[in-house]
Amino acid sequence: MSTALVTGGSGYFGQLLCKQLLEQGTHVRVLDLNFPGVSHPNLEFIKGSILDRNAVKQAVSGANKVFHNAAQNPLAKNVDLFWSVNKDGTQIIADESAAAGVDKLIYTSSTAVFGVTKSNPVTEDTEPNPGEDYGRAKLAGEIICKQAMKRHGLDVAIVRPRTILGHGRLGTVHILFDWIERGLDIPVFAGGNNRFQFIHADDLAWACIAASNATGSATYNIGAAEFGTMRELLQAVIDHAGTGSRIKSIPMGPTAIAANLASALGLSPLGPYHLLAYGRPMYFDISKAERELGFRPSYSNTRMIIDSYDWYRANKGSLSKIVASHHKSPVKQQILALIPYLLRAIPG
Repeated sequence: MSTALVTGGSGYFGQLLCKQLLEQGTHVRVLDLNFPGVSHPNLEFIKGSILDRNAVKQAVSGANKVFHNAAQNPLAKNVDLFWSVNKDGTQIIADESAAAGVDKLIYTSSTAVFGVTKSNPVTEDTEPNPGEDYGRAKLAGEIICKQAMKRHGLDVAIVRPRTILGHGRLGTVHILFDWIERGLDIPVFAGGNNRFQFIHADDLAWACIAASNATGSATYNIGAAEFGTMRELLQAVIDHAGTGSRIKSIPMGPTAIAANLASALGLSPLGPYHLLAYGRPMYFDISKAERELGFRPSYSNTRMIIDSYDWYRANKGSLSKIVASHHKSPVKQQILALIPYLLRAIPG
């Protein structure tokens, strides 16, 4: 039986990835600071940080594949942690994976490495140009992986996902679902006509596993095949909910300035990455993954957000008990809670 190490395996996406690996008969070893929310005879847990080289040595020993997901996400808004965890931690993972002779390292990168793109669709050949520290640190992780390919002959797959949705996905999505459930108005920038692509966590896990089975280092952009504009997506879930929420358009420039100020003062949970992403078009060309991995996304944008909303409605009573990763936990709305009430002054 092969052994796969999953760093960050107790986080939202890491846990779903572990589940798929276990279903395929893989022995899964998790390296995380928190115990996984699942149990299985073939699941092994090592408590530790990716910044602890001794813990990483122990974790990679005997592993055939390493799925590196552990990272500080944008909600942390801690620049030092972005660089220490996302860059330095990745350096330790790459070093020790190469030293242990693992067959494949799969690095889960981020859309944030592209910042604000000049054109779409974004391909694997599009030059990364991150616009804030989270994206810069994730790009640094990619560079470390590519250096390990050249220096040590490590076989690496870099997987860049679009914004992740799925059952149990909370974080900033929790705010959207809360407002829709209460029938509050939802803001979009400049009409919400920006085409925006998501990826379902189950489809992403499938792609990561497929990439782990491919021979030869490569980079893959992963997203849904069916998607439309941000307004269309929000209207779909509003119609499904039937609570009377309306979409209100607000100007991007002044709002971004105010939002960045609120974030800097600690009054908003949003970070610079969220403010860069929400109002602009962004979608991947996934043809390389389709061609080389046989990637066929099961979820459209509309289906995944409606399914995610339904999960939220069915499980909201227990959300306060969730104390794990940012993406698995509700977010404190802080000053954002005022926005739906301010939107009432806008016709629409």
